[in-house]
Amino acid sequence: MDNIQVNSVKAWILAARPKTLTGAAVPVLVGLTLALADSHLLHSEASGTFLGNGVPAILCLLFALAMQIDANFINDYYDFIKGTDREDRLGPKRACAEGWITPKAMRMGIAVATVLACCIGLPLIIYGGLEMIGIGLLCVIFAFLYTTSLSYLGAGDILVIVFFGFIPTCIPYYLELKTMTWECILAGFTVGLVTDNLLMINNFRDRVQDKLSGKKTLIVRLGETWGKYLYLGIGILATLLCLGFIPSGKWVAAVLPWLYLLIHYATWKKMVKINYGRELNKILGESARNILIFGILLIAGFLASLFV
Repeated sequence: MDNIQVNSVKAWILAARPKTLTGAAVPVLVGLTLALADSHLLHSEASGTFLGNGVPAILCLLFALAMQIDANFINDYYDFIKGTDREDRLGPKRACAEGWITPKAMRMGIAVATVLACCIGLPLIIYGGLEMIGIGLLCVIFAFLYTTSLSYLGAGDILVIVFFGFIPTCIPYYLELKTMTWECILAGFTVGLVTDNLLMINNFRDRVQDKLSGKKTLIVRLGETWGKYLYLGIGILATLLCLGFIPSGKWVAAVLPWLYLLIHYATWKKMVKINYGRELNKILGESARNILIFGILLIAGFLASLFV
């Protein structure tokens, strides 16, 4: 990919990191499917209400995707100017560091992506009230704070659980049903945990370079051994928490995610065997795939509750 033209369309597509969009879409779709299940679409008059709210569902999904791309641009630019993207970087190549996109162009890209995300999210005030502005602003603010400061303090994992778990799962649910349930919060937590493994493997791979750059991620703070078992443990915890759907009768949603645990364990075994180096990027790809599989299993479980 060294022949990529500077600031070309291909360069921008690579900078957007399409593979990471799974982590943005899954929680929104989980929240919407849970709302569908709880509205008893096939069994009550509430179906008309749910189907009438297709617009906020689409807006939530588009906002999540736009914010993910914006966050990727921000991460690319600020890691470059802070010197975190060192020459000994083990992860996938970054646009600014490789010279595919100039810093000036990336600043403009960040501005455009931020404005676009805000324009997509603004109409949600029609369905959720003015508080949607506050939630949108928090998403934008923490997208910047994550790369510029909080990820260097080891707070990245908390932000992932909040902004890739609770918020994108619970807000679509609330906009559809105008209420919030403990099951929605639980679903957001499980998705956030699974998504956090994407950050975990990134930080595990880059632990040596991050330590040299002064980036005190959770893996740097806890060390290599703890990092290995933390990756495994997060997947196990997310699966166990799905048992919380049993009391409401969503037992399929409680059982299906255990299939995810099988592939999660297999991915972890590969991670432990590789331990260090660029080969861990394979685990990054598998982790992104696992997020999608977990989401599909959870969504299938919620849909099954409409019939079982």
